[in-house]
Amino acid sequence: MNPVLKWVGGKRQLLPKIVELMPKEYNRYYEPFVGGGALLFEVLPKVAVINDMNSELINLYEVLSNDKDYKEFIQYLDLHELNHSKEYYYEIREMDRDDNFSQLSKAIRAARVVYLNKAGFNGLYRVNSKGYFNVPFGKKDKVSIYSKDNLESVHEYLSNNKIDIRNIDFEASVNDAKENDFVYFDPPYDPWEEKNSFTSYTQFDFTKEDQVRLFNVFKALDKKGVKVMLSNHYTDFIKDLYKDYRITVVPAKRLVNSKSSGRGDVLEVLITNYE
Repeated sequence: MNPVLKWVGGKRQLLPKIVELMPKEYNRYYEPFVGGGALLFEVLPKVAVINDMNSELINLYEVLSNDKDYKEFIQYLDLHELNHSKEYYYEIREMDRDDNFSQLSKAIRAARVVYLNKAGFNGLYRVNSKGYFNVPFGKKDKVSIYSKDNLESVHEYLSNNKIDIRNIDFEASVNDAKENDFVYFDPPYDPWEEKNSFTSYTQFDFTKEDQVRLFNVFKALDKKGVKVMLSNHYTDFIKDLYKDYRITVVPAKRLVNSKSSGRGDVLEVLITNYE
């Protein structure tokens, strides 16, 4: 089972190491920055809380978990594949500028996200300060925007298990985590170079102050007996912040970025509060 979207900071290449470092046993699974869901779809917990501040992304997961919305969603995906062109791409991209965008069906909005992700430049999901999607056309004559077998698997998983889907602040999303639950934080990363910072998944940037707030949530969960893992860049700021916890350094490649200078080899960390 693979992620439905290509997502900046996706974890597919690091999955073996992340799974290796996960606790062998836990109760509920929490992922407050779920993004493309690579780890979720690898470990397939039967009881989970997934969250993201990106409302269009969360709408997609809600559609994938609902039988009626899912059927309509597939019809719109097929329509996008059939009508794909440069002009059509920009027509679909501009939909969120309309005052009535939020009144569209959940399935229409979800199919739009998938189409723009597959047909846009370099698989980016990026919005401007007003929250409008602003990725340029990817210059593809044809697009294959979904795998039917994979979508069916994702739909069956989300609809047949106890998956609580949330669209709130990361701190609020883990308020009900208890001892022996597992929380995996994969936030927008602390930039290893300011020019390569990418935090525009929503119209709100993830700042240094947010990184500190996340650290405080990490500490609070640790005191409650929650098992916590966090991914981030291997920067002096992050190393100093989490110096009292277990830090594993792992090499990675950044494959999705709006600029070529933001792609390539980097060092990341996996930080845990347990043996």
